[in-house]
Amino acid sequence: MDRPKERYLTDAAGKRTAVVLDIADYERLLEELEELDDVRAYDEAKATHEEPVPLEPVVERIRRRHK
Repeated sequence: MDRPKERYLTDAAGKRTAVVLDIADYERLLEELEELDDVRAYDEAKATHEEPVPLEPVVERIRRRHK
């Protein structure tokens, strides 16, 4: 990933208080965070050594719950 171009907002003392990113960089960072969350969730699930659950029954249960 290319490092995004950062701009900073500062307070009266010159202390950095926020970062301003281009929207494309922000969206790319969000996508990469989602992917990282997916990888972590997968790693956690694999580490439990629990019996896998078929996807379709879980999807159906979620759909019924949200109706």
